[in-house]
Amino acid sequence: MSRRPPTLQRVLVVGASALVALAIVVMCLATLTALRAFVYDRLDEQVSATLQFAAQRDGGTPGDFVPGRSGSGAAPTPSAVAPSGRPAPRSGSLQAVVDSGGEPRFSGYVGADGSEVALTDAQIAALMSAVRPGDPPTTVDLGGDLGSFRAVARATSDGSTVISGLSLADADATTRALTAILVAVGALTLVSAVAGLSWFVRRSLRPLDRVAAVAQRVSERSLERGDVDIPDRVDAADTDSGTEIGRVGASLNDLLGRVQSALAAREHSESELRRFIADASHELRTPLASVRGYAQLSLAGTEPMTASQRRSLERIESEARRMGTLVEDLLLLARLDAGQRLRDDDVELPLLAVDAVSDAQAVDRDREWRLEIAADAPLTVPGDEDRLRQVIANLLRNAHTHTPPGTVVTTSVFPDGEEAVLRVSDTGPGIDGLVADRLFERFARGDESRNRDAGSTGLGLSIAQAIVLAHAGTITVDSRPGATTFEVRLPAGRGPDGRGTVS
Repeated sequence: MSRRPPTLQRVLVVGASALVALAIVVMCLATLTALRAFVYDRLDEQVSATLQFAAQRDGGTPGDFVPGRSGSGAAPTPSAVAPSGRPAPRSGSLQAVVDSGGEPRFSGYVGADGSEVALTDAQIAALMSAVRPGDPPTTVDLGGDLGSFRAVARATSDGSTVISGLSLADADATTRALTAILVAVGALTLVSAVAGLSWFVRRSLRPLDRVAAVAQRVSERSLERGDVDIPDRVDAADTDSGTEIGRVGASLNDLLGRVQSALAAREHSESELRRFIADASHELRTPLASVRGYAQLSLAGTEPMTASQRRSLERIESEARRMGTLVEDLLLLARLDAGQRLRDDDVELPLLAVDAVSDAQAVDRDREWRLEIAADAPLTVPGDEDRLRQVIANLLRNAHTHTPPGTVVTTSVFPDGEEAVLRVSDTGPGIDGLVADRLFERFARGDESRNRDAGSTGLGLSIAQAIVLAHAGTITVDSRPGATTFEVRLPAGRGPDGRGTVS
């Protein structure tokens, strides 16, 4: 199952929403990056400022921190003011002093409650390996409950190394909080943008929908034949040449006007041609009848004539008869094309089939004529009995003309829902594919694929189709070597007013 292509409205909404979402993501990432850089710069400044404080502690007031080896587990000193009289370090900060031999002289971390805890050997080793004197502040992960710090180191005059750091916990908390806020605000903004875009695009495309509706209504009209009128036009409000949709609407109106003019010219030309054919056919009937009559009169006379003269008169009569048939067919087609009404009687389709098959069997003994009629339902159709007889006769004559002797021709009549179906099938060689597409055209012949042992005007199937269409029915053909079937479907019940008129 093929997927339906997306509509223009969906493409515009999805595309614009994707761009809005991308803009929101870029904005959030830029905001978080800028905030993180700003917070880290502030921490770096503060960390650098604490180096002086740590150096002063190292200079003569070691009691301000809990002294001892790392990992000594000394108890915290909860004083808010150091014994030297200087303020205690800020919470979340750490200081450490390592002598020139690599031994820690003192170290400590100030917790959130102001208590100072000594660092372990592993933590001091992590600081010493990550931070070098003179390097800019660096992020160091001390693990455990301490987490990550921004730390910086400086060498003193006696060869010791002073390390100072501030916890990243507050910075990370600020970043996470801002991330949550940006995600919530961004999601709400995106939902609002999608809703607004959907409304705006749908409103903007309404003129295009109206133009498409006009084109759809025109496409559903029958423009094949008859006097065609196309009243549908795009409203003036949707034909503003200053907009893209307006230009489409104006172009569609111009196209419809040109199409209607072309169809009117075609109808006029066809009407003139039908009138000419009808007039010519009507005028030819009398002289042809006279020619045929004089030929028959001469043949029936008692005056002696040579064999050549008799043969000539016979050919004159034969061709006059053939020309008379052609003229009658052309006159009938012209009248049907002009919309001549047919009778609307109750016609027993099986009886017509019986008569037609009987006539064909009497005329042609070289083929096998079969008849199949369903006995489970009446097959009465409204229509013109004479014309429906002509349809069946033309189909059987077509089988007689274009199939070789020994062909089995089967005529079937049966109901199918609310339709009566007439089928004429034969076991002949089939219809050439080059002819199949134009089989119902006038003067079309299938000489290349079927034997032709009698003259054919090429109008039989055209007349059959015109009569079937005049009865609001359909006629189709299915052909392959050894099996050719013509199927006629007619409404089995009384139809609306106007049935029997070529539309």
